Amino acid sequence: MNSLPVIDIAVLILYLAGIVGVGMWFGRKGQNTEKFTAANRRVPGWAVGLSILGTYVSSISFLALPGKAFASNWNVFVFSLALPLAAWIAVRYFVPFYRKEGSVSAYQHLEQRFGPWARTYAVACYLLTQLARMGVILYLLALALEPLTGWSKVTIILVTGLLVIVYTFVGGIEAVIWTDVIQSVVFIVGAGACIVVLLNGFDGGPGRLFQIASEQDKFSLGSFGPELGEATFWVVLLNGIFINLQNFGIDQSYVQRYQTAKTDRDAGWSVWVGALFYIPISAVFLFIGTALFAFYTEKPELLPPAVDAVGKPDSVFPHFISEQLPVGLAGLVIASIFAAAQSTISTSVNGSATLVLCDIYRRYFRPGASEEQSLRVLRVATVVAGLAGIGAALAMLRIRSALDTWWSLASIFSGGMLGLFLLGLVSRRTGSRAAAAGVVTGVLLIAWMTFSPGWTGTLEAWRSPFHAFLIVVVSTVTILIVGLLASLVTRSARR
Repeated sequence: MNSLPVIDIAVLILYLAGIVGVGMWFGRKGQNTEKFTAANRRVPGWAVGLSILGTYVSSISFLALPGKAFASNWNVFVFSLALPLAAWIAVRYFVPFYRKEGSVSAYQHLEQRFGPWARTYAVACYLLTQLARMGVILYLLALALEPLTGWSKVTIILVTGLLVIVYTFVGGIEAVIWTDVIQSVVFIVGAGACIVVLLNGFDGGPGRLFQIASEQDKFSLGSFGPELGEATFWVVLLNGIFINLQNFGIDQSYVQRYQTAKTDRDAGWSVWVGALFYIPISAVFLFIGTALFAFYTEKPELLPPAVDAVGKPDSVFPHFISEQLPVGLAGLVIASIFAAAQSTISTSVNGSATLVLCDIYRRYFRPGASEEQSLRVLRVATVVAGLAGIGAALAMLRIRSALDTWWSLASIFSGGMLGLFLLGLVSRRTGSRAAAAGVVTGVLLIAWMTFSPGWTGTLEAWRSPFHAFLIVVVSTVTILIVGLLASLVTRSARR
């Protein structure tokens, strides 16, 4: 598609203008730090829950899940099946803990538990990870939408990033949450519309879709074998449990939302809304991928060689949008992809700004900062975080390999955060040195599991036998065990 039809452009502009308008609306009565970071703690639970859902569904999910199902099967859906257990643990333990503490920072308590190093380590990990995440999401968004819109990658990155900065700067976390609600509805409607078109695209009716998919075992959840080096059902399930515990338990993007809810019950309800809605939503995206496989199996002439369905299955869905969706509906689906990206980026921007204020500026520079100074820092940090995300995405256009390494390093250091948090909850007697020993051991283990699969020659025998999905599992358990053992050794030495 060289350029969008006028109707599709109108739909897209209407959506983008509406999102900015909502953000401006929530900043119309002025701001203070409490409103900017916690929405005066008055947001209903269902809205917080849809905001959590929006954080889960990024443009990566919108495009990558259909690509996964198109190329293989529903193995990644097992990740979603782990959500109910993680949500129950979060509602039972994490939400009451953070609500009782009352801080909008997810990491302030780490200083009280293990000392300043633990808090600073967690904040640095979050900021680094979110910067890399914003860059990846904006880059992939531009990659997917360039052939759909006719706009350049640079234009898509700048437009998306700058619009997010504007409404996040003006409206704070309240604007982020309510735009997330709208964006969640938009991408749900867009995905549903794609399914309707696909179901009506088969000569033999929808039954033909299921026949082709069943013959190719496209609905499989993966092997149920005991192998730890493959993405079996059990490996993906373990990964899902630990990653979701990490999201609900230590991620600033989620913890900050708990503080915006009206009551403790609303905060707990928000977790269930976000978690339980994501399960069918992820199934919808996977079903789109399966339907695309069946559609182009039946009509292979509609998939030109220029679309590399084998090497880059993520390109099939954008091709379908541009060629098969009717005018107007294509604009809605493109708006849905924008919505999925903006929801995640605005969350990262606001969460990063909040930590800059609470855990850096007030902690190390001005503990007694005035309201005016604090709000100024929040707004400056919002702009800087947003521009940094845009910069990371633009850099990715030229030095993708370098940023891939950066992303790996961010994953390595952030991987120790869940273990550190759980260590503080499991053992009240574990001290700072024992916790540091556990984190250092865990980070080294993560580095080995991340980079050793590429080792050759004499180092080949020292490769990790575990699948990458198990990195967070093994590292978290290791930090717990090493931290507890180091604590016992320290206490024995003192005696």
